[in-house]
Amino acid sequence: MNEQIIFIVWRESIEALLVVGILHSWLRREANSATGMKYLQGGVAAGLVAAFALAFALMRLSEVFSGPAQDYLMTAMVFIAALLIVQMVAWMRTHGAGLKRELESSLDSAMQDNNYKGIFLLAMLAIAREGSETVIFLYGVLAATKSVSILEVAGLIFLGFVAAFLTYLLLQTGSRFMPWRRFFQISETLLLLLGCALVVTGVGNLVSLGFLPYLDPLWDSSWLLNDAGKFGGLVAALTGYRAMPDLVTVLTWAGYIVVVGMMLWRSTYRRKTVEV
Repeated sequence: MNEQIIFIVWRESIEALLVVGILHSWLRREANSATGMKYLQGGVAAGLVAAFALAFALMRLSEVFSGPAQDYLMTAMVFIAALLIVQMVAWMRTHGAGLKRELESSLDSAMQDNNYKGIFLLAMLAIAREGSETVIFLYGVLAATKSVSILEVAGLIFLGFVAAFLTYLLLQTGSRFMPWRRFFQISETLLLLLGCALVVTGVGNLVSLGFLPYLDPLWDSSWLLNDAGKFGGLVAALTGYRAMPDLVTVLTWAGYIVVVGMMLWRSTYRRKTVEV
C-alpha cells in the first residue's frame, strides 16, 4: 500500500508540474508576464482548493456509511479508481503528444483577447483534474486497506511530492537521457499494472462480501514468488499478482487485459486519425 500511494502521488504530481511548467514557460516570453503569472498562481491555488474539497467530501461521505454499506462504498471506490486510471492512460495516449501545442494555442487565444481569466481557468482546470484524479486514486488504494494511519499517509504523500519534483527537475535538465515521451510510456505501463492490482483487490472484496464464489486455487507459484513476502508483496500491490489464484482471479486478469487492450487500441487509432 505504501508503494502505491507514493507512486500515485509521484506520477500525478509530475503531470501537474509539466502542465504548470508549460504555462509558466510560455508566460515568461510575453510582455505582460507579471500579470499573467499572478493569474497562473491563482489558477493553481484554485485547482488545489478544488482537489482538497473533493478529498474532504469523500471523507465525509465515508463517515456517513457504516457496516456493510461502508464495505460496498469502499469496493465501489476501488473499481472507480481502477477505471479512471485506465481512462487517464487512454486519454494521455490520444492527447499527450499534442498537450503542449494545445495549451499554448489556448494561451495565444487568451492573450489575443487580453483575457487573463483564460490563463486562470486553464491552470485551475489542469490542477483540479490532476488533483481530483490523485484524490480518487488514493481513496481507492486506501479503501483496499483495512487499517491505515493518517500521519503515515501524509508522510507518504509528502515523499511522493518530493520524488515528483526531483524527477521533474531531472527530466527537464537531462531529457536527452530520458525523453518525456519514454518516461510517460514507462509510467503508463506501471499505472495499468496498478489498475490491475486495484481490480483484483475489488474482485477479492466481492468474494468476501459473498457476491462472487470462493474457489480453490488453480496453482501455487509461491515457490517462485510468494505474494506474502516482502518483495512478492510489493509486486502484488503494484501489479495484482497472486501466488495462489483461483478461477475468479484468473478470469479477472484475462478480462482486464482484454478491456484495457481494446481501450488502448481505440486511443491509438484516434491519435493516428488526429495526426492525419
